[in-house]
Parts: sequence; C-alpha cells; structure tokens
Amino acid sequence: MPAKPPIIVSDATLRDGSHAYSHRITLEQVCAYAAAAEAAGFDFLEVGHGNGLGASSLQVGESLVPEAEMLRAARKILRKTRLSVHLIPGFATIKREIVNALAEGVDLFRVGCHCTEADITQRHLSYVRSVGREAWGVLMMSHMASKEVLLEEAKKMQSYGAQGIVLMDSAGAYFPTDVTAKIGLLASRLEIPVGFHAHDNLGLSIANSIAALDAGARLIDGTAKGFGAGAGNAPLELLAAVLQQQGYTTQIELYKALDAADLAARLFAGSLPDSNGITIVSGMAGVFSGFAKHVQRAAQQFAVDPRDIFFELGRRKVVGGQEDLIVEVASDLARRKGTTGQTDKPS
Repeated sequence: MPAKPPIIVSDATLRDGSHAYSHRITLEQVCAYAAAAEAAGFDFLEVGHGNGLGASSLQVGESLVPEAEMLRAARKILRKTRLSVHLIPGFATIKREIVNALAEGVDLFRVGCHCTEADITQRHLSYVRSVGREAWGVLMMSHMASKEVLLEEAKKMQSYGAQGIVLMDSAGAYFPTDVTAKIGLLASRLEIPVGFHAHDNLGLSIANSIAALDAGARLIDGTAKGFGAGAGNAPLELLAAVLQQQGYTTQIELYKALDAADLAARLFAGSLPDSNGITIVSGMAGVFSGFAKHVQRAAQQFAVDPRDIFFELGRRKVVGGQEDLIVEVASDLARRKGTTGQTDKPS
C-alpha cells in the first residue's frame, strides 16, 4: 500500500468555539489552551471571534476580549504551531483588522466568503500575499453550491493568490458522498491544496473529514471536544486517533491531543456542544450552525418552535451575516400561528 501524504491540521477551538461560548472566551482560557495546542503539535491554531476579525458587534455578538489582545496572548505562547485567523470581507478591512493582525504576528489569514461570492475576497487575499504572509481561501456554506460552481469560485481564489482552499460545511449538512464528489473535483483541478471544515449536526463530521482526505484533501480542520457552532466541529482528539489509525502522516502527538481535549472540557465546561433537536434540524435545513442561539432567543420571544424557524430559514436560503432575518422569520411564524392555530411544519 502506498504511503499516505502528510496532512496539515488546523485547530479552530479558539475561533469556532467562540460561537458556543457566546464569544466570551477569556485571556486565561486563550493562554491555557494555546499551550495545550502547541504541545499537541497542531499545525495552526485559529484565534478570535467566531465570525472572524472585526466581527465583534451587537448583531452577531460582542467579544469579551479585544481580538488584538487574544492574538497577542496566543502569539507569546506558540512556537511550532502557527497562529491563524479567519476573516470575512465586510467584517474585516485591510487597513484596520488585517494590518493590526499582521502587527500581532499572525502567520495565516483564512479569507472566507459565501461559497458563490469569491470575488469579494480578491483584495484581501492579494494584500496578504503582497506582504509575504500565507493566505487561504475559504468557501463557506459550501453545501449550497454544485461542485462545478465551487470549482469556479475556488479557481478565482487561486488566481488571487490563495495558497489553499477550504470547503466549509458550515451547516453540518454534508454526507460523505457529497464530500467525495466536491473535494475530489477541486483536488484534481486546482494547483493548490484543498481542505475541509466539518460540522457535526448530522453526526458525520469524522466520516466526512476522512472522506475529504480520501478524496484528495490535504488540509483538515477540527476543534477540541468538537467545541464550535451548532453541534460542534470534528473533534480533534477523534481526528488525531483516526488519522493515526488510517496511516496519515501528521505532526500530532496523540496523547497530547487527548490531553488538549481534556483541558478544553474543563475550560469550557457547560458550553461544549451536543446533538439535540435544534442542531439536527439545522443540519437538515442546511442553515448556518452559528444561528442556534439567535434562533432560540427569537423562538422564546415570539413563542414559536425554534425548529420551525430553522426550516423556514432553510427555505429562504438565509446565510451567515443575515441574523436580522431570524427575528423576521420568527415574527412571520407567530402571525401564522395566530391565524391558523399551528406553526407550519416542514414538508
């Protein structure tokens, strides 16, 4: 059997996990977990607000600690593990957020957008590359586009200077066959590495991650204990074990990865994600996992079933950044309930 290629593993615990923690991660938690990630040998540690640089706001949630302080704290600890950030044009500007992150020593900028809007990443990707830092393109909510469209958008990012492309299953809606088809096409047609970022809404994050690697992905994301939006991400401790069992080469120290997961369980006790009716419906509806807390608040405010809200958001193809529509949907469902005596159920 031919040797399997080396895999780059990105730890998003201190970024995607921010969603699950209502963006209240402390500097003490950043420092403690960064030391554990460094010991575990993860290639990158992503730090910041759940929606990335510059996203702290009333609309999507305010961070407890300014992003510059979080990045500075992590930078002081990381040696072999490189520091990365997620950013979305619109939240993050070049002159402020990117320049500030450069000053804090960020190694990798992962520039994300909705999966059909790669055009908006050109300036951000090009700028990061022009100053000599690493940049990847990230296609979010990628279940909403065909493999052909994703290839077209990924090629744009490649032309802008992206050194890697990551497909995000932001809603946890993928099945392994979907992953195989989409990752397989991109891996065979792009000149740069392809990666996958899983969510566990349908309980398939590990299976989908392995399907991605088997289809040619060389970049993979996860979080300790799955700490992330919705039902969480692919648990890094399970990924580490499965990658070792499958014969993939990584820099991970298995026992240290297990220790990092145990630490995360203590640091974020009470906020670790789990599978429940809301997260399952979110995956079925193909709606961004990070909407869960917003949906629950709106459901309580308007006395409607949060699952109905998710299915309606899915019908409307609502995406991240459109959190204001959650209240509108809840209000509409409440009016229908008042008229018909029951909320609409999914077909």
